[in-house]
Amino acid sequence: MKLALEKFYDFVQQPVRLRSRLPLALLVIPLLLAFTAPLWNISMIAPQYPKGLSLDIYAHKVEGGRGGADIQEINTLNHYIGMAPINRAALSDLDWLPFALGVLVILTLRVAAIGNISSLIDLAVITGYFSLFSLSRFVYRLWVLGHNLDPQAPVRVAPFMPAVFGTKQIANFTVTSLPRLGSVYMGIFALGVGGLTVWHLWSGRRDAMRAERSALMP
Repeated sequence: MKLALEKFYDFVQQPVRLRSRLPLALLVIPLLLAFTAPLWNISMIAPQYPKGLSLDIYAHKVEGGRGGADIQEINTLNHYIGMAPINRAALSDLDWLPFALGVLVILTLRVAAIGNISSLIDLAVITGYFSLFSLSRFVYRLWVLGHNLDPQAPVRVAPFMPAVFGTKQIANFTVTSLPRLGSVYMGIFALGVGGLTVWHLWSGRRDAMRAERSALMP
């Protein structure tokens, strides 16, 4: 067991393989594109709004449809049921996203240039943590918005959990919440880093087994 661990520790100190460095550096492109596209979209349809209202959530801003008019309409509706306005302040948990994306860009380029397999594993772990944490904070913020309702609001509704994935009926509104292109870009990055890490671990084990077989051969 000790020998196996020592071999693994020696393996992770090896440099990232040359054939992986360029693909790893190229993964920075979708990560940077995540700044330019919405991460999430929330749309609402009701009889009085047959064309619907929409809200796009970016890494650095919240933007309503129809040139920003929809967010004003949505916040007017939210006021009647006692919900806090949906704006950047309400989603302040997302303020760290641009900084985190920038850190991932720097770490990825560093691993691609001079990193070893250990640093690649670290990058994969940080990417997974970042993805899960950002999604969980987004879900939590939606929960807070739907449960901290003003009891003095003109229209009384029971606390609710807004839609996160898919479609949900809330009062007379059909609300649909889905990831958008920015999340797809981030998913490409995460899958790419994870795939390269798994490939390094698998190929390292394969090479080690080949070396052991060669050593046993007369």
